[in-house]
Amino acid sequence: MNDDIEQLLRSLHLTKIAEIFDAEVAKAEKKESSYQDLVATLLRAQWHHRQETALSYRIRRSGMPEQWSLESFPWKRQPGVSQRQIRGFAELDFIAKAENIVFIGPAGVGKTGLASGLLLKALQNGYRGTFLRAQDLFDEMYASLADRSSRKLIDRLARVDLLLVDEMGYLNLRPEQTNIFFKLMEERYRRKATIITTNLEFDEWHNFLGNKGLVTALLSRLRHQCHTVKIDGPSLREPQG
Repeated sequence: MNDDIEQLLRSLHLTKIAEIFDAEVAKAEKKESSYQDLVATLLRAQWHHRQETALSYRIRRSGMPEQWSLESFPWKRQPGVSQRQIRGFAELDFIAKAENIVFIGPAGVGKTGLASGLLLKALQNGYRGTFLRAQDLFDEMYASLADRSSRKLIDRLARVDLLLVDEMGYLNLRPEQTNIFFKLMEERYRRKATIITTNLEFDEWHNFLGNKGLVTALLSRLRHQCHTVKIDGPSLREPQG
C-alpha cells in the first residue's frame, strides 16, 4: 500500500481496511480475484469492524457488571424457568411493543442472569440499554435533588430503549425518591420497555416505596403491558457436587 492510499484510508477512518489492505491485495492477486471482489472483501471487513466497535460501545455504556448471555444460562439446573418463554422474549418483540418484564423470585434463582441476557441480546441488535442496581438508581435520584438535576436524570433514562432495574427490594427510601421513580416510569409507559428483577410480590411494593396511592398508580402502568415471570426453583449459588 502506498503512502497516498494509507493516508486516505486513515483520513476517512477506514482503519480496518488499512490494517488488512496489503494482505487482502496479496490474496486477491494469488487467486486472481476481480477488483469488485477485492473491494467487497475490504468493505465487508470494515463494516463488521464498525458493528463490533458499536456493540462494544453500547455494552460499555450500558453499565452491565458482567456479560451474562442466555446461551450460557444453566437451564438444566433451573427447572423453575421456561426456556421457551425466555427464548420468546429474546426475539425482542417486547421492546418494539414497549412492554415490561418483571422477574420475581428469591435470591440466587437466576433473575439477574436472565434479565442481563435479554439486555445483552438487545444491545447486540442495535438497541440502547442501561443496567442499574435499584439501590444505585435510587441513590442517583436522591443525589439529583441536591443539584436539581432530577429532570435531566429522568430525561436520560426515559430515552433508553431498554432499562434494567435490578434487585428491587426493601430499600430505605425518601418520598422524593419514590416521586422521581414514578415520574420516570410514567414517562417510559407505553414508550419504552423496562425489565425489573425483585424478590417482592407486587402487593409488597408499597412497603418500601410508601405512598400507597402513588404505588397503585405506578403498578397500574407497570403491569398494564407486562410479562410477569415468577421463578420458583432452586438457588443457582448452591455448591455443586
